Amino acid sequence: MILSDLRDHPALRRAFRWQIPLRYNIGVDVCDRWAAIDPGRTAIIEVSQDWRVTPVSFGAMRDASNRLANGLQARGVQRGDRIAILLPQGRCVLTAHLAAYKLGAIAVPLAALFGVDALAYRLADSAAKVLVTDAAGLAKTRQIAAPLPELALTVSTDGADGDAYGWATLLAGASPDFAAVETGPDDPALMIYTSGTTGNPKGALHGHRVLPGHLPGVQMPHEFMPQPGDLAWTPADWAWAGGLLNMLLPALHFGVAVVARPVMRFEPEEAFRLMADLGIRNAFVPPTALRMLRSVERPRERFALRLRTVAAAGEALGAETLAWGHDALGLTINEAYGQTECNLVLASCAAIGVSRPGFIGKAVPGHEVAIIRPDGSLCEADQQGEIAVRRPDPVMFLGYWGNEAATQAKFVGGWMKTGDQAVQDADGYVRFVGRDDDVITSSGYRIGPGEIEDCLLRHEAVALAAVIGKPDALRTEIVKAFVVLKEGRRGTPDLAAELQAFVRRRLSAHEYPREIAFRDELPMTTTGKIIRRLLRAEA
Repeated sequence: MILSDLRDHPALRRAFRWQIPLRYNIGVDVCDRWAAIDPGRTAIIEVSQDWRVTPVSFGAMRDASNRLANGLQARGVQRGDRIAILLPQGRCVLTAHLAAYKLGAIAVPLAALFGVDALAYRLADSAAKVLVTDAAGLAKTRQIAAPLPELALTVSTDGADGDAYGWATLLAGASPDFAAVETGPDDPALMIYTSGTTGNPKGALHGHRVLPGHLPGVQMPHEFMPQPGDLAWTPADWAWAGGLLNMLLPALHFGVAVVARPVMRFEPEEAFRLMADLGIRNAFVPPTALRMLRSVERPRERFALRLRTVAAAGEALGAETLAWGHDALGLTINEAYGQTECNLVLASCAAIGVSRPGFIGKAVPGHEVAIIRPDGSLCEADQQGEIAVRRPDPVMFLGYWGNEAATQAKFVGGWMKTGDQAVQDADGYVRFVGRDDDVITSSGYRIGPGEIEDCLLRHEAVALAAVIGKPDALRTEIVKAFVVLKEGRRGTPDLAAELQAFVRRRLSAHEYPREIAFRDELPMTTTGKIIRRLLRAEA
């Protein structure tokens, strides 16, 4: 299940075979296995708000997670119980995940940026029995008005607080020895809620096989990780599939240490400083954050970067950001694609020549990906359709928690539908067009927002852009753009006209935005995706 040293994509696909054991536990794999081999090996490097650097070993992680597992088990936590984890990046997040997996429980990661309503929905929907959080999380959850009858135990990493049990006390009174529950690849391990870009979030339930299923999809964009000196980091919250499964758990599987720095707001200058000071070699950075990094001038001259790979996923990267990576970072940003339900199935890898501007990449070895019509039949080359993944697939979800109807609706025949529109060329490269909901129908044309957004980003005044379709009696829809300007620029009618002409010249007369609205910020999920449905509702 790990890519060989072959440096040819077709050969890799032909040679690849899944080798997932009948007995497999994520917690044992990413922690206890390394702790048995080399307990002093660094697993996590914590960087505090005041820039204190603290390495944490695999041995220390094993002991802490065993203590937590024992402490929770003694308080009635059983196999299959949901353990909600509401914490910023750090050793406590990983400890809670490991303990959940070893108990045979189900980890439910929750983003530290979630508001009260978002937390209330997920805690109630998952029927979480345990909540592991900090003082900030406690302050939010105590504002939840609706009862949470299933929530029996709250553990605070900041110490006992009212009805919350203290983390340190819980661990100190428990044994560092714990025999992990025997689990198989299909046993539930993890439930990640979808981003909610198109409606209420749904709990995507994954088995333990989700981690080995991710390994080839991590190795492609990170160019055959692990390599000597690799050190991983992502600004993405570890509660998101991008932070947890695109970086944290796969890197630990490979024995690569992961840098953890809790931040509530992405700051480009600070991100470059972190990468330089720690000597980070492998970064997973969502496209929105990459576009924010572009605001920093001459990063290679100002910072002693040692980056070997940068991967991006979550939204279309765009040719403009890909070109910036070459110029500003001196490397090819490798794009990847997936969903919470079935992640990292398409990727690029410059090391083997799989990289093409404007395209995500090709199918990752081990995954069968196609562009299909609504009836499940395959599209022709260059024909627009829906990205779909053939089942069974080890990275594919077990189903939506408590929602069998939504689970069934996700499939047509042997394919899992993604709801994302794309085209695949004759060489197997896939170009992302947009979500079904995002594709704009104007005067008979079907228009994807990504290309227009990428074009707007090429203008010197634009920092961020989001494009949606606005209902129109004559054209069905018109293209409307919401634009965040760079510092020092002011939104005026003249600038709006300039941007319209800029897109019209570079794309086409039917794609330019007939309306432009200037905004201070755009609505985004905690994973950095633009929530276009809110912009459509506003329009």
